[in-house]
Amino acid sequence: MKLVYSPRALADLHEIAAYYVENASPAIAEAVELRFRDVINRIDRTPEAAPRVSQRSNVRVASVVRYPYQIFYRVRGNEIDILYMRHTSRRPLKDVD
Repeated sequence: MKLVYSPRALADLHEIAAYYVENASPAIAEAVELRFRDVINRIDRTPEAAPRVSQRSNVRVASVVRYPYQIFYRVRGNEIDILYMRHTSRRPLKDVD
């Protein structure tokens, strides 16, 4: 499978990384990065394992356990589109493909 990051997903990753670099220790920032990598690797290995978003059946969501984030993605043929990342305390996005 090929992972494809949307511009929004890349911006979300940069924003999350910047937050932890500025507001936490380097060890915590590194731990967050490793956890995101682990979850994305799991998505790559078993893309159908995560539950579907109820309002959008083609989008799935994987939780970043230990940290309050979720990764939203969809599977299209041999590609996995990483759509965006959201902090779990934020309101859901309404119009994101």
